[in-house]
Amino acid sequence: MTTILIRNGRIIDPANQVDGIGSICIAEGKIVAVMREPVDFQADLVIDATDQCVCPGFIDLSARLREPGHSHKGSILTETRAAASAGVTSLCLPPDTKPTIDTPAVVEFIKDKAEKADYTQIYTIGALTQRLAGTELSAMFALKQAGCIAVSNASEPLANLLILRRAMEYAGSHNLLLMYRANEPSLSGKGCAHEGAVASRFGLPGIPEAAESIALAQCLELAELTGCRVHFSQVSCKQSVIKIQQAKKYGLNITADIAIHQLHLTENDMIPFDSAYHVIPPLRSDIDLKYLREGLANGTLDAISSDHQPHDLDAKLGAFPETEPGVAALETLLPLLLALTEDPGINLSQAIAALTQNPAAILGLEAGALTPGFPADVCVFDPQASWKVDEKNWKSAGRNTPYWGRTLRGRVTHTLQAGRLIYTLSESA
Repeated sequence: MTTILIRNGRIIDPANQVDGIGSICIAEGKIVAVMREPVDFQADLVIDATDQCVCPGFIDLSARLREPGHSHKGSILTETRAAASAGVTSLCLPPDTKPTIDTPAVVEFIKDKAEKADYTQIYTIGALTQRLAGTELSAMFALKQAGCIAVSNASEPLANLLILRRAMEYAGSHNLLLMYRANEPSLSGKGCAHEGAVASRFGLPGIPEAAESIALAQCLELAELTGCRVHFSQVSCKQSVIKIQQAKKYGLNITADIAIHQLHLTENDMIPFDSAYHVIPPLRSDIDLKYLREGLANGTLDAISSDHQPHDLDAKLGAFPETEPGVAALETLLPLLLALTEDPGINLSQAIAALTQNPAAILGLEAGALTPGFPADVCVFDPQASWKVDEKNWKSAGRNTPYWGRTLRGRVTHTLQAGRLIYTLSESA
C-alpha cells in the first residue's frame, strides 16, 4: 500500500487538541505520525498542503444515496463520489431505502454496491420496525450482526408509544443506538413549512415546533424509563434544544445533531414557492436559528449532519406542498461549516469536531481523529478557495440545493479513506 506524506498544512485535530503547521505520515492505511516526519519515513506520494487545512475525514450521520430503490435520483456510485469530493470519509445510510434496510440481505446488497463504488465506509442504519410500517419490531439483532450501526424508523411514524418503548427496550438489550427523528404526525399533518408568518403569508400548511418538541419530550421520558441510548437526528427548534440541554444536565445518555442548512437558513430566506427550500423539518424562525447555533456552541448539540437527499427534477416540480422535501447537501457541507466560524461563538476546531470527533464518539467508531494507529481518514481543504455551485463543479445526481449558482468559500482538495486517495480536486476539475 502507498505511503503518503502530507506536508506543510495547518493540522486541526480536535480529538487530540492539535492545531498547528506540520506533517502527517501515512502507511499501511493508518496514521503513522502527526506534526513530525520520522527520519526513516519514505513517502511514495507527497501532498503539499501549504496554506491549506488538514483534518480528520468527515463523518456524516445522515446521507441518502438513493440506492437501492430510487436510482433515478442517484446511486451509491454518484453520491459517494459527491461525498468524497466533500471530504466525507464515513457516512450513515438511513433505512428508508427500497427495499427497506430491515433484513441482512439488504445490508449485504449495500455493502456489495459500496465495494464496487470503491467507497467502503458506508454504515447502514437498520429499520426499527419491519418495512418502517411502525407496527412490528424488526429483527434488530440480526441487523446488528449483519453490520448495522444503529436502528431508526427514519421519518416514518410509529403506531403508538408502546411500540417505541418496546423498540427501545429491544435496542437497549442489544446495545444498539436508537437514532430518532422527533415528529408527532398528528400535529405536523401534511405541513410543508414552519408554522409562522411566512407560511401564513403564502398560504402554505404549517408544521408547529410542538410537532417536534412534544415527540422529543416523549422519547426522553422513555429513554429514562428504558435506559436506551438515543441520538436525536436533525433537530430544528428552540424548544428541542432546551429539552435536550435539560436532559443532558440530568444525566440521560443522549446526543443530538442538526442538519447544516438549519444552521444558516430560516423561513425568511425562503424564496416563495421555490421547492429547493422545501425541507423536513422545515426552515424555522430566526429565534430557533439563534438557539440552534448556541446549542452547537455550548455542546448541547453534538454533531452536524448533511441530511443529504438528492432528488430528480420531477420531484421538485409542481406546487410547493406537493414537491418532495430535502436538499442535496454533501458538497456545500464544508463551505457552510466554514461560514459558521464567522459566528464568534463557534471556532474552526469546534466546527470540525462536530463533523469528526463527535459523530465518531456517537457511533463508537475508531475514526474522527488523526491518532497514530487509526485508519488514515483525512480531509485536506483550502479555506479561502472560492467556487461556484454549478454543473461544472457538482458531483451529486441531485441539483436540489438553495445554493445553486451561488459562490461559496472553502473547497476540499484531497480526501483519503483508510490511506487511499479517493479524491483530488485537480483530477476532478
